[in-house]
Amino acid sequence: MQIGTIALFQRYGYDDSVTDSQVYREELALAAQLEELGYDSHWSVEHHFEDYSFCPDNAVYLGHLAALTTRLKLATGAVIVPWNTPLRSAEKVALLDELSNGRVIFGMGRGLSRREYDQFGIDMDTSRERFDEAVPMILNALETGIIEGNGKYYQQPRAPIRPKPTRTFKGRTTQVAMSPDSALEAARHRAQMMVFTQKSIEEHNADFEPYRALFRELHGIDAPPPMMAGMSVCHEDAGRAEELAHKYIAGYLLSAMHHYELMGDHFKNAKGYEAYGDAVDTLRELGLEGMAEMYVNAQAWGTPQQILDKLSHWRAVVGRFDLIFGFRGAGMPYEDAERSQRLIAQKVIPELRQWDVEAEAA
Repeated sequence: MQIGTIALFQRYGYDDSVTDSQVYREELALAAQLEELGYDSHWSVEHHFEDYSFCPDNAVYLGHLAALTTRLKLATGAVIVPWNTPLRSAEKVALLDELSNGRVIFGMGRGLSRREYDQFGIDMDTSRERFDEAVPMILNALETGIIEGNGKYYQQPRAPIRPKPTRTFKGRTTQVAMSPDSALEAARHRAQMMVFTQKSIEEHNADFEPYRALFRELHGIDAPPPMMAGMSVCHEDAGRAEELAHKYIAGYLLSAMHHYELMGDHFKNAKGYEAYGDAVDTLRELGLEGMAEMYVNAQAWGTPQQILDKLSHWRAVVGRFDLIFGFRGAGMPYEDAERSQRLIAQKVIPELRQWDVEAEAA
């Protein structure tokens, strides 16, 4: 099991005294501890413009961390492909891999926010076509050192990627796949399927099955384990953990609901987002309170033992999976986020490592 954390760069939920600079200082302070604590990877989102999240270039952020670490894997979670040209995406990832001595995981996604698409001046209805055209160009460039294309959106003359990639990205590529179509695309691209937990593990596993089947059909090998990312709180006191979870994990959901306009009618007519359009009426019936309860219940939080029990249930349903913890959002004080990160490192990760040892022995 690979275990990492994700930086969200969220100012939502904090008062006006918390500046953008403070958000970054605290995210970097958390990230600087990860290698010593025994985490495998650190992931950075790409978002723009709003308090929900703001990291306009995750390769720059991870490049800074490359100089501060020696073993930690550095992962884009994700590069939003339609907001970046294929050429620049390939160049940035290749440079980051060179600077980090091969520690990059290239995570890619399509983006869900109408606000961000509008501010980039890109028609959200074209996102699927743009993604499907650009991704093969990028992946081929990272393998061969050459990028070219003559598609509807990207007319790219043949060009070398410098510094030239020297390591394969097969086994180091993930794709955010929150819809059935995206899951199948991840299989076609030979990418690890990455999801942000938001429903029961049984429902998530049902989404993994078509991905696994198509991956084996296309590539002749088993699919990599799914990557499960979510919000977490860990505290030795169960009551305090529950209090923090219902305040900050539920608070993060509210920020996402606002940013992505998940109850908006625009999803019903947006090309490539049919799964979200189909869910709009269901979300409205649930209401914010019902959605918050469902979302909080879908995350791994609590005392160290409660988290282990939740993850053990996930393993019983899904089999092997990789894991990303999100510790800081919706106004959570830095001290609480740091406590969660350290406590999981001390009392959860060693047990998860033992699961791997037992699985190998079996």
